[in-house]
Amino acid sequence: MGTAEGRTRDWIGRLARTIALGYVLAGSVCAQAIEVQPTRLQIEAALERGKVAAAARTPPDRLYAWFGSTNELEPRGFVMTKLAGLTVMATHFALRSATLSDAEINRILEERTLLISLSIFGDRPNFAADSYVVLLQGPRTIKPITVRFDGQASRTAVWPNAPAYRAKVVASFSYADLDPLAKTRISVLPGSGGEVSFELDFKQID
Repeated sequence: MGTAEGRTRDWIGRLARTIALGYVLAGSVCAQAIEVQPTRLQIEAALERGKVAAAARTPPDRLYAWFGSTNELEPRGFVMTKLAGLTVMATHFALRSATLSDAEINRILEERTLLISLSIFGDRPNFAADSYVVLLQGPRTIKPITVRFDGQASRTAVWPNAPAYRAKVVASFSYADLDPLAKTRISVLPGSGGEVSFELDFKQID
C-alpha cells in the first residue's frame, strides 16, 4: 500500500504528468500554420513537446496533426509537417533516454515535401490499389510527388461486416507547390472508384 507520504508523491507525479500532457496536446492543436521554415524558437518548442510527451508516456502517433473522424472505422488521416516530425522524433528518442543530433534535426528541417497519410475503407482487399490523391486550394489542383497505397487492405475488427477492409494511402506534396496558409481540400480517389475528401485549414496545422 505504501506510506501516506509515498502515495502523495505518486499523486503529485501523476498530476504533473497529466498537466504536461495537456501542454503537449495544446501545443499540437494551437498551431499558427504549416511552417515551411520554422524559427529557432519553434524548433526548440517542438523538441521540448517531444520530451514532455515522452515523460508523460504519450504514444508518438498521437502527436501527428490528425484530421477526419475519431472513429477507428471511419476515414481519417494526419499531416506530417516539419515541426510535427521534430516532436515525434524527439519523443521516440526521449523514450530511449536519447536526444536528436543536429544532423537528424537538419534532415527533418530540409525535407522538401509535406507528407499526408490517409486511412480509407472499402469492401474488398484490393479496393485501394492504384489510389490517387490531390489537394484543392481555391481554383488550384495540386498533384502529388509520390503516392503509395496498400495493394492488399487489412481486415477491420468488424469484418465481414462493413466496413470490412482498411487501407493506407500516403502522398507527398512539394512545399513549393502549395500554400501553407490556405484552406485545403484533400481528395482521395481509390482505384476501385468513388472519392473520400477532407476539408482542412492549413492555418490550424503546424
